[in-house]
Amino acid sequence: MNEITDYNGTIFENIKHIDENGCEYWEARELQKVLEYKEWRKFNNVIDKAMNACLCSENNVLDHFVRLDKMIQIAKGAKRKILDYKLTRYACYLIAQNGDSHIKSIALAQTYFAVQTRKMELTESKYKELSEDEKRLYTRKKVSEGNYSLNRTAINSGVKNLAEFHNAGYRGLYNGESADDIAKRKGLRYREYILDNMSSDELIANLFRISQTNQKLKNDNISNEVSANSTHYNMGRDIRNFIKSQGGTMPENLPTPERSLKQLEKEKREELIER
Repeated sequence: MNEITDYNGTIFENIKHIDENGCEYWEARELQKVLEYKEWRKFNNVIDKAMNACLCSENNVLDHFVRLDKMIQIAKGAKRKILDYKLTRYACYLIAQNGDSHIKSIALAQTYFAVQTRKMELTESKYKELSEDEKRLYTRKKVSEGNYSLNRTAINSGVKNLAEFHNAGYRGLYNGESADDIAKRKGLRYREYILDNMSSDELIANLFRISQTNQKLKNDNISNEVSANSTHYNMGRDIRNFIKSQGGTMPENLPTPERSLKQLEKEKREELIER
């Protein structure tokens, strides 16, 4: 891996995953590469130190370091089980703190995760206290960030028609509905964004679709538009099936909020002016 010469938080955001509950996590094997550890054995020693630090801080280690056993392909079609971990942002912070700060990427990670962990602590502690509209505003921002990253990945994967690419994802998640179909069902006016007219639960479902498609395109080295669109559709469909298996409400059946996020933001600006 080339040495990281400029600090940019996207190097860590690009390997971030979002689970079915909308919670972010990192995989240790991917973090190992970004932090420029060539051997898993040495990186695993750092993880052990981080776990001990987590324990000493009176945090539940299993909440932050979730063991994953993966099967990988080796020679002649055989498979071998390897150890991996699903890491919270706090776990990544502890790993960075226990790494060799003389390594440029480790120093960058220490700065990044220290700042971001604090931000997330504040966010998570207050999230349950937020109103539904505040949750929508917060999640919509995450969706925008996710779509920005997904667009870049899609283009690198050979996508030329981004509108059709995004429609493929919507069709998978919404049982065949395109973005226009969703807008019509919601009764939106021309040029109104459907994402601005979703509940927080509906936004979280879409955030999961966006994040997992982004990772799938990268992990599978997709390099043509047809495969990229198919990947997006299949991911949307798989998330839909998961929601169904859990007895959840299908996204098209979730209520459309009375006010769009654009309206809410306008009202907030007017309130500030009146003050």
